[in-house]
This record gives sequence, C-alpha cells and structure tokens, in this order.
Amino acid sequence: MRASALVFPAIMALSCAAALPAAGAQQKSLTVEEIFAHGPLIGTLPEQLSWAPNGKDLTYIDGGEMIEVDAATGKSHVLISREKLAPLTRVGSSVRVQAHRRRYHMASYFWAPDSKHIMFNSDGQLWIYNLDNGTGIQVATTGSDYGDDPKFSPDGSMISYIRDRSLTVMRLRDRGTPATTVAPSGKPWILNGRVDWVYREELGTQSNYFWSPNSKELAFLQMDEAAVPMYPIEDLLPTHATLFMQHYPQPGDANPEVHLGVVSAKGSRIIWMRLPIDEGNDYIPRFGWVNSKTLWIETLTRDQKHRDLYFANADTGEARKVLEISDEKFLDDNYDVSIGDGYIVLTDWSSGHNQLYLYTYDVRHPLSAPAQLKRQLTNGDFDVGEVYNVDDEAKVVDYASNEGNPLDQQLWEVGFDGQRRPLSAGAGSHSGYFAAAGGAYVDKYSTRMDPPSFSLCRDLNVCHVFWQTKALDPYHLHPPVQLEVKAHDGTILYATLLLPEGAKTRASVPLIVNPYGGPGEQGVANRWSDSLLFDELLAQHGFAVLHADNRGMAGRSRAFAQFAYHDFGKVQFQDQLTVLDAVLKRYPELDPKRLGWWGWSWGGTFTLYAMSHSDRFLAGVAVAPVTDWRDYDSIYTERYLGRPSQFPALYREFSPVYSAANLKGHLLLVHGTGDDNVHFANTVQFIEALIKAGIPYNLEIFPRETHSITGAVPQTQLYASILAYFERYLLTPLGDQ
Repeated sequence: MRASALVFPAIMALSCAAALPAAGAQQKSLTVEEIFAHGPLIGTLPEQLSWAPNGKDLTYIDGGEMIEVDAATGKSHVLISREKLAPLTRVGSSVRVQAHRRRYHMASYFWAPDSKHIMFNSDGQLWIYNLDNGTGIQVATTGSDYGDDPKFSPDGSMISYIRDRSLTVMRLRDRGTPATTVAPSGKPWILNGRVDWVYREELGTQSNYFWSPNSKELAFLQMDEAAVPMYPIEDLLPTHATLFMQHYPQPGDANPEVHLGVVSAKGSRIIWMRLPIDEGNDYIPRFGWVNSKTLWIETLTRDQKHRDLYFANADTGEARKVLEISDEKFLDDNYDVSIGDGYIVLTDWSSGHNQLYLYTYDVRHPLSAPAQLKRQLTNGDFDVGEVYNVDDEAKVVDYASNEGNPLDQQLWEVGFDGQRRPLSAGAGSHSGYFAAAGGAYVDKYSTRMDPPSFSLCRDLNVCHVFWQTKALDPYHLHPPVQLEVKAHDGTILYATLLLPEGAKTRASVPLIVNPYGGPGEQGVANRWSDSLLFDELLAQHGFAVLHADNRGMAGRSRAFAQFAYHDFGKVQFQDQLTVLDAVLKRYPELDPKRLGWWGWSWGGTFTLYAMSHSDRFLAGVAVAPVTDWRDYDSIYTERYLGRPSQFPALYREFSPVYSAANLKGHLLLVHGTGDDNVHFANTVQFIEALIKAGIPYNLEIFPRETHSITGAVPQTQLYASILAYFERYLLTPLGDQ
C-alpha cells in the first residue's frame, strides 16, 4: 500500500516499509558465495505444483520428495519418498537439456485421470507409479532427454508422446502395452506434435498435440522446417568439438510451414484442416477441441497484427472463421484461449488495457455462424494478466490483474454475468494455481522484500500456508526507495533506488543503473526478485543501484507497451536518462561522474546502446546481448521492427554493432557459448566492430552455458566478476584508472 508522497520537481519518493532488526540481533553480511555458491539463498521453492484431477489433493516436489497437501485441511505429508522418487525423476545431464527444462518449466510427472496413478518422465523414460501399492513400472522410452510431451488419454487407457519427431500412442490395457506411431515424421525436418524452439520461446507454446474428449483421436500441429535456416551451436570443450544444429528463423527468414491434422488413436489417414492462412509465414499459437467432432484453431499473421479464431470439422477439415482481433501496430502476446460448452473466454487490449471478454457460439452447430460478444468481463485502468481457470459448472473465470495498483498483482474471480470478487488481499504480488474442479487454489505471494510463500486456499479467508522461508532474516535486507518520475509526455515511470548504508554522510556515491528496458517485462513491481540480493551486495560495497521501467515495457496499458513499435532504443533511453537525472537531482550524494550500467539479454543490448549513445557511463557490463537484431529470431523481432527488407533503417539504428565505434567507457562482455536464444555470434560480431574501431574491451565467456548461465559455480564466477569490474572502475579514484 502506498504511503503519502513527498513531491519534488519531476519526481516523487514513496515510502517503503520494512521490518527493523530486533535489538541485539546479529546481522550477517552478504557475499557472492553466500548468494550463489550453495543454491538459492532463500531455499528451493516448491517445484511442479500439480492438482490431482479430482481436485482434492495438491502435489509438488520439494527436496527430492513428492509432497501432498490435502485441499480440505491444508495439511501436508510425504507422498513419495526421496528414495522412490529419485529413479523416476532423473534430469538430463547436458547443460543445454537441463537449462531447456528449467526455462520452460517442463514437468517431470503427470496425474492419471483416475487420480490413483502418476506418470513420471525420467530423461525420456516413462514410468507409471501406482499410488495404492507404491510401485512403478517403466512403460516406454521416448528417445529424447526432453521427454517429448507425454500425456494420458482422457479415459486413462492410453498414453501418448513424441518419439523421433513422430506422434506415438501406447495402449496401457493391452498385453505388452503396444505402441503405434500414429503420425510418423519420416524426415528430420518434419515435427509431428513436437514444439520447435521459437514457438516455445516466443509464443509460449507448451504442447503441439491434444487428445479429443472421447479419447478416439488426436489433433496435432505439423511443423515443416525444411526451409528454416540452421544455426550451429558448437561445444569446444571436447578434444574433437561437437556441433548441435538448431533450426532458428531469423528476421526475414522462412518460418516453419505449419499444418493442423487429426488422426485416429489407432493410426489411420490424417485429416488436414483447411485453413486460409499463409502456412509458410503465419503462426498457429493455440488450438484444441471444442467437442469430439470440432476443433478450435487460433492463427496469427506474421506481422502479428491479426489474430483469428477458427472452428473446424475434424472429419472433413472444413474450417470457418468465428472471431477476429486486429491492431495497427502489434497485438498483445497473450494468446491463451478457453473454450467450453457454448462460450469462449480470452483477453484483448483493444480497449486500451488488456481485459477479459466472453463470447458465445452455437453449441449444436459451431461452424454455422461467427461467435458473438456476450460481455466484456473486466474494464478499467488496469491490465489483466494470466487467466488461470474457467469453471464450466460455476460459470466463473479465475485470473490475475494489477487492478488498484500497477505495481501489485491480485487474484480475482469474475462470473459470466460480470460480477467480480477478489481472491487475495495484501499489497504485493499474488499468483495462482487453480484446481480444475473443487474450487481450491494455491496463492503464491511475495513482496519486494519478502520471498514467496505458498498457501492453499478455498476462499479469500480460508488459506493455509504450506511453504515459506525465514532464510533471509539474519541478513536484515534494506528496502529500496520507491520512486515516480514523469516522462517527457507526462507518463508516470516507476523506479527503485537502493542506497548504501550511510549514503547521506558520504561525499560521493557511485550509482549503477540496471534496467531491463525491453518489451514483455515489468521489472519494477512489488514482488520478490532474486536480483535484490545482488543489489544488496552492491550496496554493501558502497554502490547505489537504480532500476526503472521505461515506456515500451509491459503491464501498463497498450499505449505504454506500443512505444516499442519501431523503436528499440530512443524512447527507452530517453526515459532512463529522465529518471537518472531526477534521481541525481534529488540525491546530491550520488556522483554523476561515477555512473555504471549493466543488464542481461535485452538489458545487455541496452547497456551497449547506452554506452554508444552517451559518454556519461564510466563502466558497463553486457550479459548475453543482442548486438544485431538481424541475428535474433523472427517472431520476436518482427513484432516490433518488421522485416529487415521492409525497414532496414530500423535494424541499423537500433543494433548496437553499428554504433560500436562510438562506445565510451569500460566494457565487460559476458556470454555463454551454448546460448541457443541469443547466440554467441552476437558478442563475436560486436567484438569485431570494436577491434575495427580500435576500442579496448573485456570478455568473459562461459563454455556450454546457455542464455541463463545457471549453476552455483558459473553464477558465483559471473557475479564476482561484475562486482569486481564495478569496484575497479567506479570505486577507484578517476585518476588511478
């Protein structure tokens, strides 16, 4: 909750409450090793929360055990011991596989429809565990460390998975559990039901095949990558280097050609849906079953300005458009759709904010007419976030939004009649995980200073905490100051400033700017972020740390987000400097001649942009930066900059490699050689530009590490290097550098 604000020219400082350490309490100081060398300092959060289909029990993985929480009482117990669980949940040994599974939250277990069996995915070996007798039986091998999307059929008699890029069905109740390849790939570049890298990364696609409600058929997306260029990711550690070839469409390249098919669970002729789309350019972000005879299919044009919903006859392939949404710049990238008996629920920001809409259609004849808007379920000066659950029987939608405060997130429920009620309370961030039946849900709650806690709830006033941590209590972390600054057009920009202890008594405090800056993210919010710990460490070493969200980022309306359209630097940098100048004016102890900047991914790109468009920053660290936007993937980049052939000037203006010769200050570049997201080539190309310009640089590479650079040893090394770099160039007197 906000307190009264003190008003200064162009800036407002808001109070941020924090508990003071008890008298006599021993305070621990942070170190890089304390934060990174022994796993998460706050402990490992509950992983892979999953509701049993009956809605009565919640399970999660904690410390190598499977824990079960009773929805009625909130009491928990060990469901599967560490000894029994270990062989069922092995994780791929390669850095790339482990990072992939973590990044995309790939589950290692799945409940059977009877709520009495669980399927485990152990490095692609599928086991079915019987909860009644406590035994597991291996039933299949997918042939992939990723596991390739195993599922139970709705009636529980079969499982399905992807093997060798082919959709496979196994009948559990037949002798020998025979497997049938129902949609064979036949070629290395054909993916039948398997999700490619770009769809998973940029469209949030978790699965590309689904069972029909009657368990007789499967709908699957076929992706033909024959025309998609391949990018080599080389492992240079072995004596004989190895190569992983990744299909990766860059801006202007051919996208995978997509087709949607339906095939019998017994294997037969595939029925292809006849969609009026450009199959080699356009996208199919989501699809599923309306009923056992009808599919729903969401399509997205390559320029991401037109989003259409089709119904299709599963027997004939006939398709009809039933709903369309368009935008002159680009659409919000939340493509989730919920479709039930006569209704469609989705989000759309055409009103100016992302809001919930309810549509209806003819249940008896879904293809007979377009869907009709029944009601806009939410409306106001706020954005709806994730939609968690749509309850068919109760006719309610459970969702999150920042209604009331753009820095908070609350859980809400709205009925199909438009009546709403809150499901959470308390300033901070609440995110939910809802049972499909029974009305129970998990509230994951945190604030800027409080790590996440997990509660099992049946209503706002009936919640039981089942996981929380006190691990940070001995450190007595200091809260940053919450700030508001007006951009040049009057838009409020939110920021936080963490000052070192006793800053006001110091004559000169160096300041490090650490924004993300890019679209799709909200960095300044009242929720826990592990980055707070490194900020605190920097403050203990004498630095002030500034975070600010500029226009073009997420969570603040369509207009706020669409500042990123055809602008990947100017408006963002202008806003960061506006906040910086307001902070320097308000806090004279901050030294304007000892400024640093660092960031990761888009934030790393932003670091290079800032240092090549200003001489104000003495030192900067760019981790995994995009240095030429032609090097990044097609879906993400074209949403904002269009295709390079259409807008070559934009790519040149906003790619730091073209302004490298103007770089000022001391630069540390950091990259993982196994990065399959922002390829290592970006850093190599930027170094080449620096060499040609005669500009010195520092480089730190992490062999085999992917975009996240995870693990205790690499992270300890990385953050120790960042700290040492800023100590060298910002704490040392200027004449000694």
